[in-house]
Amino acid sequence: MNTSSVVQLNQQTATARRRRFSVAKTIVILFLSLLVVTQVYPLLWLVLYSLKTNEEILSGSFFALPHSFQWSNYSAALEGNYVRYLLNSLFVTSVTMAAVILLSSLCAFAISRFRWKYGQVVMLLFLVGMMIPMQATLLPLMIIFKNIHVLNTHLSLILPYVAFAMPIAVFILSGFMRSIPHEIEESAVMDGANVGRIFWSIILPVSVPPVMTVCILTFINIWNEYILAATFISSEKLKTLPFGVNSFVSQYSVNYGAIGAYLVLGALPVIIIYFLLADKITQGMVAGAVKG
Repeated sequence: MNTSSVVQLNQQTATARRRRFSVAKTIVILFLSLLVVTQVYPLLWLVLYSLKTNEEILSGSFFALPHSFQWSNYSAALEGNYVRYLLNSLFVTSVTMAAVILLSSLCAFAISRFRWKYGQVVMLLFLVGMMIPMQATLLPLMIIFKNIHVLNTHLSLILPYVAFAMPIAVFILSGFMRSIPHEIEESAVMDGANVGRIFWSIILPVSVPPVMTVCILTFINIWNEYILAATFISSEKLKTLPFGVNSFVSQYSVNYGAIGAYLVLGALPVIIIYFLLADKITQGMVAGAVKG
């Protein structure tokens, strides 16, 4: 084969590769565009919904812009005990996150760093816990909380929230902690550190990326939870943000615009926190998956 034939063959091969790359790139761009549209459109629709009158909303023109922006809907949302519900959600979410981080990190530390024969069994139990739907526990939890007199309190929300957030938190943290070299602990033991000092001063600081991931995932799940809040809370002063939307529904009328504004205000903290800490979620998930 002469030189010109080799050059021509190389050019044909390069052209074929560019075509395959171009087709693959086009498919990826189309897929990502579709994903963006399906994820962003509901948020844009909700914002437009919150700025319409009841007549415009009930007319069925979902894609139409409002004739005039009804900023009064946001005033009505703020007047509807929004601040009280916001503080309740912040309290429940903060206490739950603190308990989940503390308990799950201790469990993950024991499972991944200690050599004991029941470690895998305990991990399996946590994995089974990930498969139990929250709705299946409503009736037994209702009976238990009624018997121990914690029904209609924030504790009746915090306890199941912690229980359902623990399995995925232990799974993420234990996967990362297994990757930490044991030589670090051996050096600390030689320097006189006990188990508690090793956990608080070495393992936990190193595990900041997956801890941040657990914090954000727990925050998002709890902030948007409605079923347990609607089942276990009946007092107006204890309602959380998702359940507080019922305040805009009366026996004879529904303020749909105020509901939309309320939902926008309720979603803002999650959106802001997610965009500020999105890189932490990615780092934590990749660290736990690859290193584990």
